[in-house]
Amino acid sequence: MAEYPLKQRFVLDTSLFLSEEIRGEDETFEEAVERLLDTIAAARLDLNISCYMPPSIASELEHILRERGVSEELLGKLDTWVIKKHPDRYEVYIPAEIVYRFIDEMSDRVNRGLRVSEKAVRKAEETRLKSDGASKMSDVDKVISDLREDYRGALRQGVLDSREDFDLLILARELNAGVVTEDTGIISWAADFGLRNLRGRAFPTLLEEYLMALDEPHPQRRGEW
Repeated sequence: MAEYPLKQRFVLDTSLFLSEEIRGEDETFEEAVERLLDTIAAARLDLNISCYMPPSIASELEHILRERGVSEELLGKLDTWVIKKHPDRYEVYIPAEIVYRFIDEMSDRVNRGLRVSEKAVRKAEETRLKSDGASKMSDVDKVISDLREDYRGALRQGVLDSREDFDLLILARELNAGVVTEDTGIISWAADFGLRNLRGRAFPTLLEEYLMALDEPHPQRRGEW
């Protein structure tokens, strides 16, 4: 145990565990998640670094892990080493400027979504005319598929689009914790909330570096012989 243990806190997003970037060569999904949880456990015991999740995100992650067929032992490690905590939505205050910016951004994204929809309607009409009135469902299905993808990009990419995302930011603000995620929308808003943030792919390496530094000899302080 370090003489002056670190007391950092991190709030973890689902995307950390699902990122391909945390997997080593020839490492399976379950092996990568288990290695991450073992590192989180070591950091908790040796460095007093705590990792949290809002219950909404923990439930989402557990559902995904079960769908991927991970073992109950792994789910037990997740429950043991990642602390579930509801954010205090009544006590955590958000500056009005952030709310104004969110409203402006959503208004802009609605307009972008409308333009995407208009483009899809025109494309569908062109497809109908080219087919001489004959039904070509495959072409229409392609237009609909493109519309969904473009619409999702215009309205959802890079923005807070779920209560789970908001819970994560509120909890991090409440705990003065760093946010760990691969979600670009959360990363952008974490900066606006004045929160430290770290890409999920870099988090395992960060903890491993801390743990290695713990075992390295430190320069003697003046007066210590």
